[in-house]
Amino acid sequence: MPDDRTGLQGLFVPVTTTFDPVTGDIAPVAFRENIRRWLQSPVDGIVVFGSTGEGAMLDEDEMVQLMGYARDVVPPQRILVAGAGGESTRAVIRMAGKFAAAGADAVLVHPPSYFGVSLSPADHRDHFVAVADASPVPVLVYHMPKFTHVTLDAGLMAELSRHENIAGIKDSSGDLKRFAEYTASCEKSCRLFVGNGALLFAALELGAVGGILALGLLAPEEYGELFRLYRDGKLQEAGALQERLAPAHKQIVGAFGARGVKAALDMKGWNGGPPRRPLSPLTAKEQDTVARVMQEARLL
Repeated sequence: MPDDRTGLQGLFVPVTTTFDPVTGDIAPVAFRENIRRWLQSPVDGIVVFGSTGEGAMLDEDEMVQLMGYARDVVPPQRILVAGAGGESTRAVIRMAGKFAAAGADAVLVHPPSYFGVSLSPADHRDHFVAVADASPVPVLVYHMPKFTHVTLDAGLMAELSRHENIAGIKDSSGDLKRFAEYTASCEKSCRLFVGNGALLFAALELGAVGGILALGLLAPEEYGELFRLYRDGKLQEAGALQERLAPAHKQIVGAFGARGVKAALDMKGWNGGPPRRPLSPLTAKEQDTVARVMQEARLL
C-alpha cells in the first residue's frame, strides 16, 4: 500500500466468507472465485473478516489461511484490509502482525466489547494507540455500535486520527449526525469511511473519503458509478442512484446482515452458501423478501 494515506479511499467491499455446506470448513476455491469477480468491478479495495465476512465466527488460523488466499488474487494496486478485532490489546497486536505477514495492507480494528461498559474513553484510546504503535501496517478504527455496543465519541476519534499509523475510521453507526460530529471534531482531517450503503451520498457530502459497503458486494458497478457521478459533479444523478440502492441496504444488509448478503449472492449466481452456526440461513419467506428487494433495486 502507498505510504501516503490517501491510498486508502474509494469503494471497498467487505467480502463474505464461503463455507463448505457439508463440513462447515472454509471453502477457498469459492472464496477466491468471488474475489476475482468483485475485482472485475470498479472497487478500490477488499476487506476480509469484517462483520459481513463473519469474522467473529472464524478461528485465527482460518483467518491467516484466508488472508493468503485473498492475497493470491488481489493485485498490489488494490488494497487488502483484514479485520483484526479482539478482546485484549495483546491479541489484536498479535493478529495485526500475523495478517501483515500474510499480506494485509491495513487492519480494521473494532473496540473491545465484552467489558465495554467497564472501559473508559481513555482505556479505548490506550488500546487503539498500543495497537497502532505495534502494527506493521496502518490501522482503521472500526465503529460498529450495533454489534460491539460501544460508542466512540468524536473527541476520541479526533485524537486517534492524529496517530501516524491510524489511517482512517470506518463508521457503521448509521448515524449521520455522529458522522458529521467526527468530521467537525477532526476539522475534516479524519479519513472517514461510511459503512452504511444507504448513506454513501450523504457521507460524501460530509467529507467521507470512501465507503466500506456490504451492499457493494451485490452492487459493485452501481456504487462505482455513484462515486464517478459524485466526483464528476453530477450530484442529481448520484443522488437518484443512491435513492434506488438505499432500500436494498436497509432490507437486506440492515435486516439480515451476512445471512441476507449470502442469500442474495446465491440468487445472483455467485458463491453465497450457508452462514456459520449459530447463524442460520434465511427462511423461504425471508428469501422471498430479499428477491423482491433485489428486483426492485434492479440488482437481479
